[in-house]
Amino acid sequence: MKTAARSRSRSAARLAAVQAIYQQEMEGTPLPRLLKEFHDHRLGATIEDEQYHEAERDFFDDIVTGADARRADIDEAVAAKLATGWSLERLDRPMRAILRAGTYELIARPDVPVGSVISEYVDVAHAFYDKRESGFVNGLLDAIAKEVRS
Repeated sequence: MKTAARSRSRSAARLAAVQAIYQQEMEGTPLPRLLKEFHDHRLGATIEDEQYHEAERDFFDDIVTGADARRADIDEAVAAKLATGWSLERLDRPMRAILRAGTYELIARPDVPVGSVISEYVDVAHAFYDKRESGFVNGLLDAIAKEVRS
């Protein structure tokens, strides 16, 4: 796969993974059904006249299943970096999904450079939030990276 195309397909996989993690938290969809739904209807699909980039399916699956399997460790790592008085439950669901996916990559995907992980999830945050929240994602993932990738 060419580098630019691979980069786009990984970016699409990350965005879809955040959406899947969010959906799972909202609806409690069993993981196999959730993955099948995304494979069949979302990855690379055209929805409301918008063509979605083809996502790297294996990468998407790894983030979604890995974030689910390691959720307790991931949530602990995120909670440890929140300001005093803040808890994971205080963050809204899209933010939790972004941080879970990004933290999973930092913990479990040493093949992906830290800078790439952070900038990609900052970009995902831009799809949902204003600049302040993107900065929050940047700072929190950077703090986690310093701990888990030292």
